[in-house]
Amino acid sequence: MTPWVMRLIMANALVFLLTANQPMLVEQFALVPSLLAQRPWTAATYMFLHGSFGHIFFNMLSLWVFGPPVEARLGGRRFLTLYFVAGLTGAALSVVTSPAAVIGASGATYGIMLGYAWFWPRQQLMLWGIVGVEARFLVVAFTLISLFGARTGGGGIAHFAHLGGFIGAWLYLKWLGGRSAAAAAAWQRKLAPRVSASVPALERWKKIDAASLHPVNREEYDRVMAKLNGAGITELTPSDREFLDRFSQAAG
Repeated sequence: MTPWVMRLIMANALVFLLTANQPMLVEQFALVPSLLAQRPWTAATYMFLHGSFGHIFFNMLSLWVFGPPVEARLGGRRFLTLYFVAGLTGAALSVVTSPAAVIGASGATYGIMLGYAWFWPRQQLMLWGIVGVEARFLVVAFTLISLFGARTGGGGIAHFAHLGGFIGAWLYLKWLGGRSAAAAAAWQRKLAPRVSASVPALERWKKIDAASLHPVNREEYDRVMAKLNGAGITELTPSDREFLDRFSQAAG
């Protein structure tokens, strides 16, 4: 369990307990499109409200499954940004498509799910412990389910919040990727004077205990180290270096 995943789960659980018998609190902090101008805070607070134990259980289960490797990959600040960007775009799409009140962390957790599929698209996930499906196909399946639900309007589920979560997460990760590409070009231009200074970094990276990493992060670690051992430090991107630095600091 990573720090922000734990904090988010605890925050959601605490709010659920506080509001379980307080319908007035739920009404005050739920996202109601017609009242958004008077209650702008509800674009964020709706993410921490849930209507039943099953509702919060499945949202937090999704966060618990997909969140730790994504937080470890992105770092706490970017992970938290991804979570709230997805939740806010889920709110935005809900507001412009339906007058119904919205509660739940689904938009945010769908964004984290997309983040997982973004970094590890071919990772096999076991549904109900029996059916294996790649992460990218799971996102496609949930997108189709949400599109169908949004079209039919059934089930009392905020399908547009789910779709908005996917859209916001995709846009944020795309933006991060563009920044990484620009950083890679800048880093390559400044590479020569920095290679010798990277020797201590190499020593830190080699001390990372791969066995202690989450399986998907272990796979990424093996990929980056294979690149380092095969082509040398000059072929590592800033994203590769940041990944190794994060885990070497944790190991230290």
